[in-house]
Parts: sequence; structure tokens; C-alpha cells
Amino acid sequence: MAKSVTLPPLVHPNRDEITVEGVLRALADPVRLAIVRQLAAADREIACGGLTVPVTKSTLTHHLAILRQAGVVAGRQEGTTRFNSLRRNDLDALFPGLLDGVLAAPR
Repeated sequence: MAKSVTLPPLVHPNRDEITVEGVLRALADPVRLAIVRQLAAADREIACGGLTVPVTKSTLTHHLAILRQAGVVAGRQEGTTRFNSLRRNDLDALFPGLLDGVLAAPR
């Protein structure tokens, strides 16, 4: 019988722990910005495998961890699949217009 794998819990900052510096640092990378743009356009959760980025699976995991630690995205584990969503409500409440401005910038 196969062993079940227990993945570590996903850690997210509380809304009051999110800083503009951390958000901007996370969004400064083109791959992470592409991930955020996809999540914003979908306006729903997307599984890691549903994100289209030119990086390996392990590098994608790294980029998602940075976005999660900065408070830009939320992750949720369901079985062996991780779903990601944009923390738009938190970001809009903390930094009105920031996310819209970043998303509207030319690619």
C-alpha cells in the first residue's frame, strides 16, 4: 500500500502583516507578475498546474511561496493539488489602486 504524503501547511500573513514593500518586492519579478495577472484575469482559484509560466514546477512553487509570504496570493491544499487565488480584497483594502495600477501597466 502506498504511503500517504503529508504536506506542510501553507502559511499566510494576516492582513495587518502585509506591507507595501513586501508586495512590491514580490511583484517586481516578471514570472510572479505573470502569475498575478493570470489569477486576476481568472477571478477564481487556479491549481498550480493551471498556471502558464516558463519555469519548472519547483521554480513555480518557489515563486508562489514568495507571493504567498508577501500576502499577494492565498494557497489552499486539496489532496495533492494546491489551489491559488489572488488576495485582491486584502490588497485593495490596504493599498487602494495599487493592484489595478500594477495590472494595467504595459507588459
